[in-house]
Amino acid sequence: MIALRNVCKSFDGGRTRAVDDVSLDVPRGGFLAIVGESGSGKSTVVKTINRLVEPDTGTVQIDGRPADADPAHILRRRIGYVFQGVGLFPHLSVAENIGVTPRLLGWEPARIAGRVDELLDLVRLPRAYASRRPDALSGGQRQRVGIARALAAEATIVLLDEAFGALDPIIRADLGQDYRRLHEQLGLTTVMITHDVSEAVLLADRIAVMKDGRLLANGTPGELAAGDVDPYVRELMDAPRRLAERVAERLSSRDPGARDPAGLDLVRGV
Repeated sequence: MIALRNVCKSFDGGRTRAVDDVSLDVPRGGFLAIVGESGSGKSTVVKTINRLVEPDTGTVQIDGRPADADPAHILRRRIGYVFQGVGLFPHLSVAENIGVTPRLLGWEPARIAGRVDELLDLVRLPRAYASRRPDALSGGQRQRVGIARALAAEATIVLLDEAFGALDPIIRADLGQDYRRLHEQLGLTTVMITHDVSEAVLLADRIAVMKDGRLLANGTPGELAAGDVDPYVRELMDAPRRLAERVAERLSSRDPGARDPAGLDLVRGV
């Protein structure tokens, strides 16, 4: 569904190589997480998919066609994009925000209204919220509206750019699992950027690891955790276990009688 071949991108007149010869495939229905430290090139790679960034060299194909075969705004209407800041229009209602792209595509009002109701159900928001403004919603609710907006024009590809990063841990986990359910239910193809390796392991089918603009590894969570991989990749994939061990030790020191207080047995099993 998505194919990148030898994609390169530089900024600052060529002085900063943000993406260095990256090739990636995402099959139809696949869920790929791209992880890496800040400045590793994750966001730039994803933005070449919907042409928010144009590569200097290399090719991007969407569903077998060059990404630049159509004008950029036409391509973007077919690809949902959800980012950390949500970016809802504050002067529009929830329903109007969700219906932005369908209106641009010339959908009839009745079709848009039906789609809004359908999407509110899918993202688990009451239909009564359709008339609310974004400032009347919590952060998690606004992000659910952002997901609904990304899906409004029946997009089959969704890009999540640190979409859940600003939410508190409980809401973030719930929203991530709800999105995974939508991914499977609607047969979406998803590319997710995240700094959280645990989130990538829990949600994605495959994980791509980037550093300094280069792709270091690409495989299933199990392959990257168990394989003979780059030391940086091994350290990154081991981070959730190390964190769980530190939490378990900390809690045990406060309550010596606690048994597996941080769920470490589960982490070891994974």
